[in-house]
Formats: sequence, structure tokens, C-alpha cells
Amino acid sequence: MTVADLVQQSGWSPILLADDTREITGGYAGDLLSWVMGRGQYGDCWFTIMSNLNVIAVAQLLDVACVVFTEGVVPDAAVVNAARLHDINLIRTDEPTYAACVRLGGWMQ
Repeated sequence: MTVADLVQQSGWSPILLADDTREITGGYAGDLLSWVMGRGQYGDCWFTIMSNLNVIAVAQLLDVACVVFTEGVVPDAAVVNAARLHDINLIRTDEPTYAACVRLGGWMQ
């Protein structure tokens, strides 16, 4: 599944699609950035409610396919601009984190 496929199937709102052809190879949900750094993986669709600049640093470090802000979180312009500089896909949804993860899991099977 690509990031473009995810956006189309989910109806979630793209904030920034720097490269929507990125392949999603897994998923990870977490908000404690040090924990995510140690457990997230390349190609993940990362679900979080964190919306500070450090999210972009962790996303870049792991080279995730996309970051999905759940629970109605909307990142500010500084976060979006940093994501643009590093070609990181950003998506948002009003869905609870758990529900969003379950949806992705269903599509990944």
C-alpha cells in the first residue's frame, strides 16, 4: 500500500504529500518520541498525537512512509514547513488512534 492509497481508502486529510508513492510497510503508534525512535521502523505509517518539531526529526531518522496525526491534532506551520524540507508525508484524522491503527491493519493484510 502506498501513502496515496492510504489517503484514498481512508478519507483522511493530507496535510503534506511530499512523496505519496512511498510504500507503507508497517505501522506504529506512539507518542513518547524516545520510545518511537527505538521501536519504529523504516516505511512505517506512524500514528501520533504529538505535533511538535521533534516529530519531524524522529520521522526523518526512521524514514517513515508517513506521519498520521490522530484525534483531530493539526500540526502548526513550523512542523509542516520542516516536513516539507525533509520530504515527509503528513496526514491527519479526527479518528482515535486505536481506530486508525485498526483500519490500517485491515488494509495491510
